[in-house]
Amino acid sequence: MRTSVLVRAVARKQVILLTRYPLNTASQLVGLYIFFALLFFGGRAVGGAAVSDSLGGLIVGFFLFTMSVTAYAGLSWAITREAQWGTLEQLYMSPYGFGRVMAVRVGVNLLVSLVYGGFILASMLLTTGRSLAVDPLTVVPVVVFTLGSAVGVGFVFGGLALVYKRIENVFQLVQFAFILLIAAPVEAYPFLRLLPLAQGGHLLQRAMQGGVRLWEFAPVDLAVLVATAVGYTVVGYVAFRHASDKARRDGVLGHY
Repeated sequence: MRTSVLVRAVARKQVILLTRYPLNTASQLVGLYIFFALLFFGGRAVGGAAVSDSLGGLIVGFFLFTMSVTAYAGLSWAITREAQWGTLEQLYMSPYGFGRVMAVRVGVNLLVSLVYGGFILASMLLTTGRSLAVDPLTVVPVVVFTLGSAVGVGFVFGGLALVYKRIENVFQLVQFAFILLIAAPVEAYPFLRLLPLAQGGHLLQRAMQGGVRLWEFAPVDLAVLVATAVGYTVVGYVAFRHASDKARRDGVLGHY
């Protein structure tokens, strides 16, 4: 069966869920903006010039944080909702295979995270009056590969959601970890480049604040970015498949 049919069906379902509950969708976006506004106006009131000097880094970091949280948590949220609705076992019986259905769900969710990120970035730039270099040929590839590692983490937690069901509190801990990873000092400690989001966050800062183009990055920097994206995605997907098999063997796949 053609995967394109599955992609259209999953994308259509996602659009319906976003538009059928507009208040929930809008509140999520507004909540993210209010969070940034509190950081910006509160920090400026307390820190003054210090906040202005680091404002570009704050904007880029929050831009990436917004997308990474949406990308990694989307699969676990989807699994939890499907279990609550009683449709999770139907997805497992899909002729496309449960793994492919979830992989397409992750891809569609990645596109949604890019839309969310674009909205938040535009809102932050309008609020602060700061201008950044937003070259789509550079920013989009760097962001996509950066989010690849977040997707890998999302697969792992999607598997945990299948087995353990309620893991919302763990989500919050991982979100704090994402903040540390995005701000990781990779230049001072090169080994940090191998952690999720760290290398991508570093390159995105250089691209949006320094105006560095994609082809101007060192080949080794791009190689590390791609390798971490692919590596974490593959490892996460394998972990997800093992967890789904365990949930099926234990008879808890459709329970909540």
